[in-house]
Amino acid sequence: QVQLVESGGGLVQAGGSLRLSCAASGRTFSTYAVAWFRQAPGKEREFVATISRSGVYIDYSDSVKGRFTISNDNAKNTHYLQMNSLKPEDTAVYFCAAGGVVGSRWTDEYDTWGQGTQVTVSS
Repeated sequence: QVQLVESGGGLVQAGGSLRLSCAASGRTFSTYAVAWFRQAPGKEREFVATISRSGVYIDYSDSVKGRFTISNDNAKNTHYLQMNSLKPEDTAVYFCAAGGVVGSRWTDEYDTWGQGTQVTVSS
């Protein structure tokens, strides 16, 4: 069993940057991919980015590609989401997730979730 804890959310003006962290603990040897999803009030939880444990496979949603960067630090059992050029539509609760399937954009493919961290982008 893996436990995930997000941090780094906050309030930032449009065009600014934030770096989210997700620290993992427990039996992380069974985790082959990590991902970030986000959910705004009244909206479906949507895919943001994913990375394989090796860091070789990376995928982004079209809405964040070119602005966000996902990365791993396996020695620290931590992965990150660097968010640049933030827009008001990026405002949401951001969740990190872990699972055993590489490259999935679907929430059902991830079996472990953090509690979320709020990101608010002002116009």
